[in-house]
Amino acid sequence: MTRVVIQPSYGKAETRRHWADTLDRGVSFPEARRAGALDAEHLAGLTAAHPGGTARFWGATARHDRTMEHIDAGDVFLLTGQKHVRGIGVVGHGFRDHAFARWLWTPRPQDCLWSNVYSFTDFHPTWIPYEEIWALPGFNPGDNFMGLRLLNEEKGNTILTGLDVLAELKVPT
Repeated sequence: MTRVVIQPSYGKAETRRHWADTLDRGVSFPEARRAGALDAEHLAGLTAAHPGGTARFWGATARHDRTMEHIDAGDVFLLTGQKHVRGIGVVGHGFRDHAFARWLWTPRPQDCLWSNVYSFTDFHPTWIPYEEIWALPGFNPGDNFMGLRLLNEEKGNTILTGLDVLAELKVPT
């Protein structure tokens, strides 16, 4: 079963900078290993999902640890901002690694550090207004999708089919 997650990702200036650093372009993750910011286990998982050594990354804070424990390769993220779905990605490898997250996003010390990291094997920038989601069965007009949200199976399937997400993405079946 493919899980679907909606996550705000483009609101503050800092997250837009992170987006530019790790979603607008791929990141060479073997460089992180050489810098001591990626352990061998996670490097192996990333290499299996991304044999070329480059991936696009996003993450979640420790507040979302319990939710992120349910995320697997092949799950789909809808990344939101400015009342639109800004990007859709298929998870390649997910893991928890503070050092790697700090290496990717170099947050200011007083800022919240993303500890959960996930890569995308397939990622597409989009511009889907929230109204298209609100029009689907089971969704409410005015819902601005605040906070990371793991959808139940029914709502996940509704989004995947209603937005025709699977037509563009390579989602393992």
